[in-house]
Amino acid sequence: MLSEETLIILSAIFQWAALIFVVATGLIVVGIIAVYIIDKFQTRHAVKRNFPVIGRFRYLFEHLGEFFRQYFFALDREELPFNRAQRSWVYRSAKNIDSTVAFGSTRDIKKTGNVIFSNCAYPTLQKDAVSAKAITVGENCRTPWTTNAFFGVSAMSYGALSKPAIQALSFGAKKAGIWLNTGEGGLSPHHLKGGADIIFQIGTAKYGVRDAQGNLDDEKLKTVAAHQQVRLIELKMAQGAKPGKGGILPGKKVTPEIAEIRGIPAGQDSISPNRHPEISNNDELLQSLCHIRHITGKPVGFKTVVGSPDWLEEFMLDIRRLGVEHAPDFITLDSADGGTGAAPMTLMDDMGLTIRETLPMLIDALNKHGLRDRIKVFVSGKLINPVDVAWALCVGADFCNAARGFMFALGCIQSLHCNKNTCPTGVATHNEKLQRGLVVREKSDRVAYYAKNMTYAIGVIAHSCGVKEPRELERRHARVVTENGRSVSLNEYYA
Repeated sequence: MLSEETLIILSAIFQWAALIFVVATGLIVVGIIAVYIIDKFQTRHAVKRNFPVIGRFRYLFEHLGEFFRQYFFALDREELPFNRAQRSWVYRSAKNIDSTVAFGSTRDIKKTGNVIFSNCAYPTLQKDAVSAKAITVGENCRTPWTTNAFFGVSAMSYGALSKPAIQALSFGAKKAGIWLNTGEGGLSPHHLKGGADIIFQIGTAKYGVRDAQGNLDDEKLKTVAAHQQVRLIELKMAQGAKPGKGGILPGKKVTPEIAEIRGIPAGQDSISPNRHPEISNNDELLQSLCHIRHITGKPVGFKTVVGSPDWLEEFMLDIRRLGVEHAPDFITLDSADGGTGAAPMTLMDDMGLTIRETLPMLIDALNKHGLRDRIKVFVSGKLINPVDVAWALCVGADFCNAARGFMFALGCIQSLHCNKNTCPTGVATHNEKLQRGLVVREKSDRVAYYAKNMTYAIGVIAHSCGVKEPRELERRHARVVTENGRSVSLNEYYA
C-alpha cells in the first residue's frame, strides 16, 4: 500500500507529464500548420505547393535513397562509381584480413570489356619470384628518383582532404615504401610528417609556389624542391574529374592554414584557372617543364587527360623537333571517368577519354617515336583493385596511382559528401568533431596494408601468368571479352 506522500508525488509527476505531452503536441500541431501554410503559398516547388507537408517526404526519401540503395538494394557488382565488391576488397586488404571468397565468382566474366588474365601452364614458383625491378625517373636530372614501387597515392590536396587524412597517408606511404602526390593544393607540413617520397604537383593556380599575381615564383619553387622528400615535380594540365576546368575548393573548406599554404584569402572559394595562362601550345609546355627542371634539379612531368589521339602524335613530333632533352621525364595519364575532385556533372560524366582507350595510345606513341625509355608513364583512374592495376602494367604503364582506393583505406564509405565539408568519416572535412573519427595511427596502418596487399595480389597474378615479377607483365598476358563473348589478347585488341 503506497503512502499518501508517495501518491501525491506520483500524481504531480503524472500531471507534469500530461502537461508536457499537451504542450509538445500543441507545438507539433502548430509546427505542422506553419509548414502547411509555408508550403501552400511558396512558389519554388510544385510538389510542396500541391501537397503541403507530405510533399517534403519526397525530398527526404530522395536523399536517403542513395544510402538505402548502397546498403540494402544494390547488388554486389552494380553500383557506381564503385560497387560493393570493389570496396569490400579494399576494406579487407586495408584491415589485413582474409580477402578470399568461396563458392564461385559473382563477377559476370562474359561481360563485354572484362579483362581476363592468361594463366600459364607452368606458373612461377615462389622460389623463382623476385621483387618488382627498380625504375629510375629523370636519369639526366641532378637528383633522379629510383623506386621499386609501382603502386602509390594519387594527387589529393590538403584542403580537399583533412589534416588527419593527409597525415595518415603520409605515414602509411612511408611504411609501405610508396609515394604520395600532394595534389594541387601545395606542400603542407602534413604531407612531410610521415617521411614518404613526395610528388609535388603544380596546379593551374600555382598554389604554394605563386606570387601575388598568381604566376610561378621561382624562389618559392626552389624552397619546395629543397625538401629531400620531394622527388618529382608534376605540372597539372588536366584531371579526370573535370578535363578543361581547374580545381574547385569551396570557401567553407579554405581554413586559415590552408589559405596560408596556398597563398589565397581564407574563407573564399578557391577556383583555379582552367589551364596555365602561360602555356597555350606544346612548345610552351615543353619550355615550362625545362624551366622547372632547371630551377629544381628534380625530374619533371605533367598530368593530363587525353581527348584526342591526334594531339599525342603532334606532341611526340614536337618533342623530336625540339630535341629529346626537352622531353618530360614522365607523363601522368588520368582517366576521364571521374575522380576525387568536385566537378560539374557534365565534365565528370561526358568529357574526355578513359585510360582503357588512351593508355595504349600513349604507350604506342612513345614506342613509335623512340621515347619510351626516356619518358616514364604514371596512370590513374579507378585503379583500386588488382585487376585494374595488373591491366595497366600489361598495357605498359610504369607506375599506377590510386586516390579513391586510399580514401577507402582511410575509412571512406562513399557517402558522396566530399565537396560539402560534412564527410561522416573525417576524410574530406575540416570539421574537427568529424575528424575525430579518423585516428592517424590506426588509419596509417590501413593505408600501408592496402598498398602491401595490392602489391602482393599483383605478384600472384604475375606468377600465375608465368613471369617473375609484376613489371614483366605484357599485353600477351591479358585478354578482353568482346561482343561475341570470345576474348582476344590485348595485343590483338589494341592493334
